[in-house]
Amino acid sequence: MERLNEYLFAARKDYEKDELTEEKIHPNPFNQFENWFQEVVNSKMEEPYAFTLATCTKEGKPSARILLLRKMTEQEGFVFFTNYFSRKGQEIQENPYGAMLFYWHELERQVRIEGRIQKLSEAYSDEYFTSRPRLSQISALISPQSKKIPNRQYLEEEIKKWEKIEVLKRPNFWGGYQLIPNYFEFWQGRKSRLHDRIVYEWLDNQWRISRLAP
Repeated sequence: MERLNEYLFAARKDYEKDELTEEKIHPNPFNQFENWFQEVVNSKMEEPYAFTLATCTKEGKPSARILLLRKMTEQEGFVFFTNYFSRKGQEIQENPYGAMLFYWHELERQVRIEGRIQKLSEAYSDEYFTSRPRLSQISALISPQSKKIPNRQYLEEEIKKWEKIEVLKRPNFWGGYQLIPNYFEFWQGRKSRLHDRIVYEWLDNQWRISRLAP
């Protein structure tokens, strides 16, 4: 423990790969996100679409986990899929607001997004479920996500049962959500911890841009 804490206390990294100025950003945060996302894809970083989703219970107790972004448009917001009865699904039902965090360490960048979360239509979820690999479909069908199970063998036995079924249909407890943003923060690491932080806030039916202190 002492060695770990010595390492953590002394760990330092300076950020100097890029800068983020008001002159460089796009006036629309969705376009700015798309521009940065394309740059991280070009960097060959693995799973740039992975993000942290934070949700809260109705009492305000938070939890967070890594998910995968499956679509982003200005009309639909940020789309992801999960089990409705999972911990995050239950928290979204109780308190339909969430925060997303993308961290792209190769480019020394973060994007924070906050907004309201709502379910997508059954037809939308059906279409995506059909596009998934068969074993991913089975995984969604057999997993009582976030619930306690006796052992790994329980899942493997369930897989054997469902492998015999030719056509798999989306279970009604699994589907898509969209997070409709009202807040974006684009963070670019800078030297000596004087990082660039540009914020977009949806106010009076328009995106207003400001800079935050690092």
